[in-house]
Amino acid sequence: MEFDGPPADREAPVTAEELEESLRKVSGVPDVRIHKVLSATRFTDNARQVPDYRSGRVLLAGDAAHVHSPFGGQGLNLGIGDGMNLGWKLAATVRGRAPEGLLDTYTAERHPLGAWVLEWTRAQVALMRPESHARALRGVLAELTGTVTATTFFAKKISGVGQRYDLPGGHPLTGRSAPDLELSDGTRLAGHLHDGRGLLLDLAEDAGVRAAAAGYGDRVRVVTVGCPGRPGLTGLLVRPDGCTAWAADSGGPDTRDELATALRSWFGTPDGAVA
Repeated sequence: MEFDGPPADREAPVTAEELEESLRKVSGVPDVRIHKVLSATRFTDNARQVPDYRSGRVLLAGDAAHVHSPFGGQGLNLGIGDGMNLGWKLAATVRGRAPEGLLDTYTAERHPLGAWVLEWTRAQVALMRPESHARALRGVLAELTGTVTATTFFAKKISGVGQRYDLPGGHPLTGRSAPDLELSDGTRLAGHLHDGRGLLLDLAEDAGVRAAAAGYGDRVRVVTVGCPGRPGLTGLLVRPDGCTAWAADSGGPDTRDELATALRSWFGTPDGAVA
């Protein structure tokens, strides 16, 4: 890997001669010969992000919204996350069922995550630079990643497992990807999201929870079922993109008002109600 700036022409095909020259420079071995190139592409560590993912009727996602170095495959995850977040909101808007401001939450939720990934890729590139300060920092990080705590931290960060949207509600699951709970009927939570609707899990046979979702039949699926692995969890509202919009525990405060607010915020006015 070289750190001498971009090529003169980023669109030019990568030739065997160019690869040979680079390998000689990096390895110090003078006689390097490449006889066949099966696949070769160029990439950059350029890190940029648009200030807003929406401009009127134009919405940006993936590389159109943010670019950065491809290390770790984070760009693929980030682009898919953009699409998951935007898709159901755009569909609700097109169908005229979206609550006011729903599309604006796309930038509000995804832009901070994009900015975070850009910062981490910048840090990764800085660590790889062939100079003494970067080598010293790599040594420190190598010692840290020798511990379980640090390795777990880095793995969660790079994989996106620890990502959270800043949503209303005090439950620790709110704003996070819903856990793929194993339910008492043998199904799993993710299997109930395949039809693109929201999901309200009534895990405590609470009629009040089910009543809150009345009028959302075409937008929110309600499933009454147990969850042996999470006995303290009594209810969970999951958006079509898999994000937890509301959750409640047994013995906790009565949060049915929060559930009603979350339903209106993400799925609009229930059928038969006044907007």
